[in-house]
Amino acid sequence: MQDHGEPRRGLRVLITNHILLTRTGTEVYVRDLAASLLRRGHLPIVYSPHLGEMAAEIRAGTVPVVDDLARIGTAPDIIHGHHGLETLVALLAFPGVPAVTICHNWVSWPEAPVIFPRVARYLAVDHTCRDRLVFEHGLAESRVDVRLNAVDLVQFQPRGPLPARPARALVFGNSAEGGYLAAIEQACAARGIAVDVAGSRSATVLERPQDVLGRYDVVFAKGKAALEAAAVGTAVVLADVIGIGEMVTTGNFATLRPLNFGRRALRRQPSADVVASELARYDAADAAAVSRRVRETAGHETLVDELIDLYVEVLAERVGVVDDTAAELRAASRYIAGLAGPLRQRDLLHGMVGRLLRVPLVPRLLRWRAGRERREQTLEELLGTFDRP
Repeated sequence: MQDHGEPRRGLRVLITNHILLTRTGTEVYVRDLAASLLRRGHLPIVYSPHLGEMAAEIRAGTVPVVDDLARIGTAPDIIHGHHGLETLVALLAFPGVPAVTICHNWVSWPEAPVIFPRVARYLAVDHTCRDRLVFEHGLAESRVDVRLNAVDLVQFQPRGPLPARPARALVFGNSAEGGYLAAIEQACAARGIAVDVAGSRSATVLERPQDVLGRYDVVFAKGKAALEAAAVGTAVVLADVIGIGEMVTTGNFATLRPLNFGRRALRRQPSADVVASELARYDAADAAAVSRRVRETAGHETLVDELIDLYVEVLAERVGVVDDTAAELRAASRYIAGLAGPLRQRDLLHGMVGRLLRVPLVPRLLRWRAGRERREQTLEELLGTFDRP
């Protein structure tokens, strides 16, 4: 008998993010997740209070993008939350809608989780972020799952075989300046390796890194950028302003992958000698083997499969649940109260730095210092606010 009922629809997934201005890690994550959900017949809706070029790119793919949740006329089925404040705003705007949240960063205060009754799962992109959630924010280990970053294997295609000796290197990252860049350039120059730089602090921002990474034999990067470079088949040395890590090899891949090739893997102070020691490990065959392993285990579509399964699981658990409005209001109050410290610190710094930036030569000095920041990102983040429209 023919079924004349309504066709089965996909999930409406509201994705939140602090900003959608450029190409930081979470912004790219949101773009790729939204595109994959749409291709699979679901409806992603993206919310951020700060919209820019990345928001326009996402919307060009026919994904709705808003900076005001009142513009969403129908409630989503589930919230996929990045950043605590934006996630809380979505939870309060849509009573009864559950959420999963994901932590991408060890230090940034916007990444602190919102502890809220309707947050059904807390995710982390690596073991470092998992430890932040468990040991700094009181979440039980059973409530936190790790979902490692992934790479779009269709976009990031393998390059041809690497040469026996590297000739070209790329420093790829939004912090590419200062002492660590100088150390890389010095070590590469000693070996006749030409160096290019790409990132928000350089003259070159890669709109489509998938078209560029394969031109290089060695890429210095961290996090998802390192994963993308490895997927293409370049040799990868972990590096960022916070420190220098190892060249990614088949021998250390299993250790570095759960760390997201990130902060805990960048233990050494930048110097030309440290960089040289890693360049000495260059092995074209091993880099090709690393690339195959990435492509076998870190595909973006596999991650999206897992997330959709998680959404469905959470929605099934919600059947028959009656929410405790008073408990939700208490949770919202606790989170908002916790913002007082970071916001006060930011206000004080904003006033101070605003005055200093009017003094000749000080802007250059402050931005150089922010690029060398190791333990906190307050100054770096603050200076960014002066660059935004």
